[in-house]
Amino acid sequence: MTVVMDRPIRRSSWHKIQKFLVPGVAVLTVILLAVAFLGTAERSVRVPAASITIARVDTGSFHDFVPLRGAIVPRDTIDIDAVSGGQVKRVLVEPGDIVTAGQPLVEFGNTGLQLTVIQQEGGTNQSMAQLQQNEIALEQNKIANDRALAQIDYDIARLTRSLQRRGALAAKGYTSPEAKDLVEDELEYDRRLRPLQAASNERQELLRDRLLPQIHEQLEQAKKNLEVVRGKLDDLVEKAHVAGRVTDIALNIGDNVNPGQRIATITPDTGFKVSADVDEYYLGRIRDGQTAELDLAGKILKLKVFRVRPQVKNGTFTIDLAFDGATPAGLLPGQAVQGKLSLGDDAQATIVPAGAFLERTGGDWIFALAADGRSANRRRIKIGRRNADQAEVLTGLAVGERAIVSDYTGLDRIDRIDITN
Repeated sequence: MTVVMDRPIRRSSWHKIQKFLVPGVAVLTVILLAVAFLGTAERSVRVPAASITIARVDTGSFHDFVPLRGAIVPRDTIDIDAVSGGQVKRVLVEPGDIVTAGQPLVEFGNTGLQLTVIQQEGGTNQSMAQLQQNEIALEQNKIANDRALAQIDYDIARLTRSLQRRGALAAKGYTSPEAKDLVEDELEYDRRLRPLQAASNERQELLRDRLLPQIHEQLEQAKKNLEVVRGKLDDLVEKAHVAGRVTDIALNIGDNVNPGQRIATITPDTGFKVSADVDEYYLGRIRDGQTAELDLAGKILKLKVFRVRPQVKNGTFTIDLAFDGATPAGLLPGQAVQGKLSLGDDAQATIVPAGAFLERTGGDWIFALAADGRSANRRRIKIGRRNADQAEVLTGLAVGERAIVSDYTGLDRIDRIDITN
């Protein structure tokens, strides 16, 4: 009897993969569909109409100026720095004092500097003494050479006369020929010696003519060096460079001051200027010579930019303006003033009010209202010139459209605003 038994069927590995793959694909499909639908959803927010400011885009005259907020400051200030420094012995002025040019301000003590000056002065005096000795030696040598040549000339003249007398006596037999020959030999020696002495004198004179100017020049330089060395002691008393008012000095007796350290500030009587901080946005548009107006106690004053300081700090840079004409009377240092700086002539342009939205968007986008006024959509724009009141629209908005120009805080990622009552 034959027994038939069932044979188990083994499932393939692919069947196991399908068991996990199908649910995974389904989940992935759901995720992709969610991203496809939800990713394109518009990000919107509901905002009450009372909390926003809406303005109309118009064509008008754009006033190209920047508001100025500055202060009255002295036109010039002179800083006094310590030349040699040392320990403060006396402070001779106080803040607010009027000083004249050259008036002593502070007296220092500096033992190390004094010892150095003494050593340098001694060395300089020694060099000067040596140069003077060289000059004296050249003069003495010249005198000796001239005396030697004069002596030779004298001897030649004397021996010539002697030879003439002895020759006549020798011819008559009154003197020996040897005596005549001795005089003749001496005369011949002097005659041969004279050209040698004259040539030596000439060479010595040329050397003297070359060395004396150098010695004199070195002596003058040594005298100047001596004045500089002695002047270092004068630097222990700091003096005012110009006449004016001492506006800053804060030293106490006994303080140690290093060379180059600021010790005082003097304000000369050269008038006042206006120093104003301007937003860095205008850095490329402000230059020397541009005009400005200042409202001072109801009186409009004209000014001109004479210095632009391009260093940006905390988002602003500084400009200095001078009064066009005489400086007004009654100005006080530190007095706050307001005005406006003209950047160009007025021109027709498409204009939107310069609202707080510019601080958040930089003029790159804006919320433009729909025709029904019930919503506003984010739109790319391009802003040109701007002032405190106006912004020039180059692209993105048409005349007659309306836009939200109030603060956009919290709306950076929003695409549409639904305006509610």
